[in-house]
Amino acid sequence: MIPVCPLDDLPPGESHRLDLTPPISVFRTDDGELYALDDTCTHQDASLADGWIEECAVECPLHASRFDLRTGKPDGLPAKTAVRTHPVVVVDGVIHVVLLSATEARS
Repeated sequence: MIPVCPLDDLPPGESHRLDLTPPISVFRTDDGELYALDDTCTHQDASLADGWIEECAVECPLHASRFDLRTGKPDGLPAKTAVRTHPVVVVDGVIHVVLLSATEARS
């Protein structure tokens, strides 16, 4: 598990990018749900953490592809390929990401 930040430091509707290889971002929806995705849009090299969270999706800041935060799947063009998702847990008030390998990926 990789610690991200205290839960209180990630307000609803915001994201936090981890500079890993590959980068991963944690998103907190307006409902308070937490999700983690590989951060780079599969259409073009853009950080999804710089995008907009709407309901349970994040919109890429470059070309408006939207990715479902639960599955990583895009809902339409220009992106065609899903991003990998990772489980998120909160332990003692701190958000953690459980990194999945490509073979364990849930997307």
